[in-house]
Amino acid sequence: MMWNISAGSSSEAILDAMGRELVPATGVALSGEYGAVSGRRKPILGRKKLQPHPNIIQVIRAFTSSVPLLPGAFADYPDVLPLSLNPRGIGHSRTLFLVMKNYPCTLRQYLQENSPDVHLSTVMILQLLEGVDHLVRHGIAHRDLKSDNILVEFDSAGCPWLVITDFGCCLADESLGLRLPFTSSYVDRGGNGCLMAPEVITASPGPGTVINYSKADAWAVGAIAYEILGLPNPFYGHGDSALESRSYQESQLPSLPNHVPLEVKQVIKMLLQRDPNKRLSARVAANVLHLSLWGDSFVTSRTLKPDQMIAWLLCQSAATLLTNRLAEKSQVETKMKMCFLANLEFEDLWAAIFLLLAWRSQSG
Repeated sequence: MMWNISAGSSSEAILDAMGRELVPATGVALSGEYGAVSGRRKPILGRKKLQPHPNIIQVIRAFTSSVPLLPGAFADYPDVLPLSLNPRGIGHSRTLFLVMKNYPCTLRQYLQENSPDVHLSTVMILQLLEGVDHLVRHGIAHRDLKSDNILVEFDSAGCPWLVITDFGCCLADESLGLRLPFTSSYVDRGGNGCLMAPEVITASPGPGTVINYSKADAWAVGAIAYEILGLPNPFYGHGDSALESRSYQESQLPSLPNHVPLEVKQVIKMLLQRDPNKRLSARVAANVLHLSLWGDSFVTSRTLKPDQMIAWLLCQSAATLLTNRLAEKSQVETKMKMCFLANLEFEDLWAAIFLLLAWRSQSG
């Protein structure tokens, strides 16, 4: 149930104001809602549609209805109740309801009670990168990535399965893509100021100013990676130890634990580059982690040739398809391998390979 403070009480007004929440909705999520046809999603203000992905939440159903008086409402959210339920409430009588899968916990809650080993941590960071890459491919920026907006469940092997949720701050406009004209201070640059990428938070509004969000979510994944690896997020908190995305220097980033593999450290370091032109894309960063996790037999060769790469990819494809059909050892890892193989691009793969080889030669 969404809070409706300023959207009015008509279905059209509510869906207009909260339409970004429906970016990850299925095609039939709005069937029956003010004339939407079953099987076809009615476009809302030119907002983009997002195809399903293992690491993105799906809104199965969406509808508007009267705000009910639920148990605990007066204790937990009295101010957003409508006048009919609370004389001091400022909410409207109707709001938007989203039907989604129920997840056991958020990423923040999971990390408060668990300390995943470095392999699991790497797979978790990889999942976020795959989810962000999927958004970028569809011209969508989430703009509010944080551990509270990432949900967790577990596959049959107990591996955390992460999904990105809460699209209320996203940029998903058909006419804009990932480049937002920032002509005045009234233009919404997104939520979560602590994890707002440097190029976003330092942008000055004015004629001709455009904010490019193509690597902004990838930057946020770099910051969240610290939490996944058991350290405080360097961009949270106050005082001398906390960094601000608008002013930090890369040299100020805290060191990662010694047991974290070199390539994981380097990926996080390059995701947190201030200059987006020097920053890794989510796709290349994901490729590096894929190769780090499952490509050692391939990338350790001293005489790396294209035919070796093709042979390795064919073996990976066959093994992944068989595992997906016949085994349930780790559904998360299988899905990640499928994402990697489905999104292969020659330049992005070789960029990841060259980075890995360069880092390993420097450390050796």
